[in-house]
Amino acid sequence: MSDFIVDPTLRRTYDAPGLGDDLPAAPLPLLAEWYAAAVADERVDEPAAMVVATVDAEGRPNARTVLLKGLDPRGAEFYTNLGSTKAVELATAPYAALVLPWHPMYRQVRLRGPVEPVSREESAAYFATRPRGSQVASRASHQSQPLPRRDDLVAAVEAEDARWPDTGSADDVPLPDYWGGYRVRPVEVEFWVGQPSRLHDRVRYSAAEGTALDDPAAWTRTRLQP
Repeated sequence: MSDFIVDPTLRRTYDAPGLGDDLPAAPLPLLAEWYAAAVADERVDEPAAMVVATVDAEGRPNARTVLLKGLDPRGAEFYTNLGSTKAVELATAPYAALVLPWHPMYRQVRLRGPVEPVSREESAAYFATRPRGSQVASRASHQSQPLPRRDDLVAAVEAEDARWPDTGSADDVPLPDYWGGYRVRPVEVEFWVGQPSRLHDRVRYSAAEGTALDDPAAWTRTRLQP
């Protein structure tokens, strides 16, 4: 082996406050509290960034970072082109794992569960909140498809921008038929806090499919070894 690439001796001491024993019976209150703390923490550049993992038809995993765009008792939402790799894989295997990594806070949340499409009405409502540039880009890009030249994408964006007159309304650019959202309905939610000597604090909430994230009677809470 030639040049050194990864330094295995690199270490950082994690010393975040632990989870304690006074935890809510359902995961949503703690998840909402942690998300709000990440939004308020100036060290966290993108508090909504989360890793979404899916599998293809052969069971081979794929992972990518997207933005969390909705969180309520039903689950966690994200949006994408419906022809993207993740959408194609979810059509075959409608199950996903999510990771919200708030590294500067020494916190992480893992969720996994079945996935369902977000309604067309909810997708349209969210699409209307996006900046015009993002709306236009969503119409111009055929996500995950081959692109011969970057200039081709730029031209497609310019064509879509010219197609929809800018009147200043959120509805100037309509929701594409090939764009929408997904909701992950967690059956497991794990909270992780970095601790000294790698004795990390972990608590997992488990429930049956279809359980609301705020139902205190339906979740089982288990502390896990690091």
